[in-house]
Amino acid sequence: MAKVLVAGVGMIPFAKPGGSAPYDEMGAAAGRLALKDAGIDYALVQQAYAGYVYGDSTCGQKALYRLGMTGIPVVNVNNNCSTGSTALFLARQAVASGAADCVLALGFEQMKPGALGSVFTDRASPFEDFDAVTDDLVGMPDIPLALRYFGGAGLSHMKKYGTKLETFARIRAKASRHAKNNPLALFRQEVSVDDVMQAQMIWPGVMTRLMACPPTCGAAAALLVSESFATQHGLRSDVEIAAQAMTTDYPSTFKARDMMQVVGADMSRAAAGQVYEQAGIGPQDIDVVELHDCFAQNELITYEALGLCPVGEAERFVEAGDNTYGGQVVTNPSGGLLSKGHPLGATGLAQCYELTHQLRGTAEARQVEGARVALQHNLGLGGACVVTLYRRA
Repeated sequence: MAKVLVAGVGMIPFAKPGGSAPYDEMGAAAGRLALKDAGIDYALVQQAYAGYVYGDSTCGQKALYRLGMTGIPVVNVNNNCSTGSTALFLARQAVASGAADCVLALGFEQMKPGALGSVFTDRASPFEDFDAVTDDLVGMPDIPLALRYFGGAGLSHMKKYGTKLETFARIRAKASRHAKNNPLALFRQEVSVDDVMQAQMIWPGVMTRLMACPPTCGAAAALLVSESFATQHGLRSDVEIAAQAMTTDYPSTFKARDMMQVVGADMSRAAAGQVYEQAGIGPQDIDVVELHDCFAQNELITYEALGLCPVGEAERFVEAGDNTYGGQVVTNPSGGLLSKGHPLGATGLAQCYELTHQLRGTAEARQVEGARVALQHNLGLGGACVVTLYRRA
């Protein structure tokens, strides 16, 4: 397998629904930025993978044709909230296998305000099985779908390990402290633990409004190349994708009768384990992490799934400050989905953008000192999880 390098990354500022350019303009802008960062022309790109969730077929072509109509394969990708990382996964596979030497992974989303919901209501929902077990375990049928899932998972952790609601508030406050240094984040205002606790309670005793990420519009991109291509064209070779894994649901998603499994804890644990084995390292070697904090509850659960702390000890991990600067590992220096925003198709590639800059040492006020190994975790229910490990060469 060929070594896969991140030669260029691009990202535009994330915005509220209604406050962004159309999806094709956003996607093209992020693609141009990645090409500019790499220092090459679109004519050298051999394949492209375009990720989005809410849009018609071939939206990827619509965005990429703004960069050029070169006849290359364009593959449109939809894997729920892990769509951007799925595009990255496919792009890496193409380069690693030798099928291509220069591949663009692009993600964008033009979202509407409000909670996520189904678009096609005249056919079976992919969430039927998830809804059935959630109805049985937590009820709350009047609460929006995603909130039921992840709030239920947080409630499961609270019941099992005595985790306090304030701990989730600490995670949200941490996200805001990080995001204030990110000019591309949607929400840059710092909030305190008290602010989070006093926000509107959308599930009494389980979640306040500030613990949930907002619907967001935006785009991000990454240009992946082989080592030989980078040498031939004089491209940078300082950031490598050293390992990557994608997992989908296991029987335990439903059979464990635990909402933490319903929202993908086992998928995350398995993908992380595969990545650590591929790279020959462990979670103790990670310097910086961008993980899927669609809700503060999921960030806490993911600490344990990625092995950043032992199972049941995530609250101690948070209270000790081990999830931020000066602690064990800096999580979501970008502000994460909670503060940076969550345009579904772009999220995984925005994580790649952040970690690439962290390993280059160009993250400015967000820089994690001495960062050499970075981990990315992107989760989509239904389900798919992509974990990617980056190394500084």
